[in-house]
Amino acid sequence: MPRTDSICFDENNLVPIITQDADTGEVLMLAWGSRESLAETERLGQMVFFSRSRQELWHKGATSGNTLEVVDIRRDCDNDALLALVRPRGPVCHTGSFSCFSSHGEKGAVFSCFAGKLWRYILTRSKSSPEESYTARLLSEGLSRTGQKIGEEGVETAIAVSTGDREAFILEAADLVYHLFVCCLALDVPPSLIMGELGKRHLEKIAK
Repeated sequence: MPRTDSICFDENNLVPIITQDADTGEVLMLAWGSRESLAETERLGQMVFFSRSRQELWHKGATSGNTLEVVDIRRDCDNDALLALVRPRGPVCHTGSFSCFSSHGEKGAVFSCFAGKLWRYILTRSKSSPEESYTARLLSEGLSRTGQKIGEEGVETAIAVSTGDREAFILEAADLVYHLFVCCLALDVPPSLIMGELGKRHLEKIAK
């Protein structure tokens, strides 16, 4: 958490805060913070903003339970904007969407955004009854079974590639990605850690 004396607040003593899902990278919302709201954020470990319309502190999710658990808060290069990396405990937008920037009516989805939604879906289904949810049932069968599914889906994906079957590859690769996400949950490995490892390996090469 940056010290407030290092932040350049505007003429209203506020600073814009971009909120991003720490695990998926999805941008969730834009709000404003004050010195007092940032102090409360640090104290609670949850995002507290300043409501410009009500002119008061706004503890996001205090009523609904859809709080934003703070992972990290970073300054931009000019010290006049903040990026809050959070783990949302439910939908972020007042419309019920997980993100205030969710696209409505689009036929396709940005990969990173869909990956975030898939991860949240798996988290939700994991809490269901194994009799009602395939995801919950698979997780209840233990790591050996979830690992076995990766092997099965990986082989089927490889066969689709080796035979040049594009349609089968799409279907099998989708199954593989889904089961990889289930294994992430089984091992308590957020997808962001995998993306971070890929970043360490390749971002420097891409920049060049």
